[in-house]
Amino acid sequence: MNLGPLPSVDAASVPAEGFVLDVREDDEWAAGHVEGALHIPMSDFVARFGELTEAIEDGRRVHVMCRVGGRSAQVTQYLVRQEIDAVNVDGGMQAWEGAGRPMVTDNGNPAFVL
Repeated sequence: MNLGPLPSVDAASVPAEGFVLDVREDDEWAAGHVEGALHIPMSDFVARFGELTEAIEDGRRVHVMCRVGGRSAQVTQYLVRQEIDAVNVDGGMQAWEGAGRPMVTDNGNPAFVL
């Protein structure tokens, strides 16, 4: 089944109040992430899928992010198949940082992309 081109947006156009799903691993998340993002590593995603469905309000768009966009593309494809409005963030966290978008850490250290 071909779903056509994967829906995607560039990091600069993710709304400030947009819902971000970060599918990077724990060490990448710890280095720096989008404030308020939901973190579910891709390796745990299918098992923890319910956490996402509980977190999103009906019809809310999910902006899926990883480091450069490969893992998030796979997760976006999965979500689209589940009829969830999901878009891949082109360039991932590297593009987010490059666009000057804010990042945080849980420990107060300066945020960076691992």
